[in-house]
Amino acid sequence: MPKVKTSRAAAKRFKKTGTGKLKRMKAYKSHILTKKSAKRKRNLRKATMTDATNVKVMKRILPYL
Repeated sequence: MPKVKTSRAAAKRFKKTGTGKLKRMKAYKSHILTKKSAKRKRNLRKATMTDATNVKVMKRILPYL
């Protein structure tokens, strides 16, 4: 059986937690920050869990994570 290749793009964006969930950073924090409130930008700094609807696909492209 051949090895399964990991999607390197996804491997750089996701980390696995101790319980096996996938952790990701939030989007919309890279540019056009002037119109966003300080509260909104502060909340975008925090990491969050990947939604349950995407986990099956993520496990397929990250087989060894």
